[in-house]
Amino acid sequence: MKNLEIKNDVDSHRPKQAKLTIIVLLYTITFLFAPACDSSPYKQGKNLYVTHCQNCHQEDGNAVMGLIPPIAGSDYLAANQDNLPCLIRYGLNEPITVNGMPYHHEMPKNEVLSETQIANVINYINNAWGNKADFVSYDMVLEGLKKCE
Repeated sequence: MKNLEIKNDVDSHRPKQAKLTIIVLLYTITFLFAPACDSSPYKQGKNLYVTHCQNCHQEDGNAVMGLIPPIAGSDYLAANQDNLPCLIRYGLNEPITVNGMPYHHEMPKNEVLSETQIANVINYINNAWGNKADFVSYDMVLEGLKKCE
């Protein structure tokens, strides 16, 4: 009789253990695969921007007014899409006007970025902070870089 009581006690814990196992499994799957569900189409570009550009142009793309030109809502950015690969790779050391304000702070070279990485950065900044510009392909970056070599 005792054996039956013990068996019943063990059997009564099985549904609780199964529930707990399922819950733990679901949480594990959620935490492992949640990053893969990032809906941002420009994640690589954003990561590259944070590493190579954000120090000057800031997280919100507004930069330091009067010193570094903004890229958020920038008329210069919109009007110079063909030159962006050159600007990113070789920098800029001449006066420019952005949104009616003059800037003459040297933009450093960034020769470590590949053509694909440059395309990713351009696509990110072209679609961040309210900017709206067409997709830039690897081939377009190659063409742009040929013009400035």
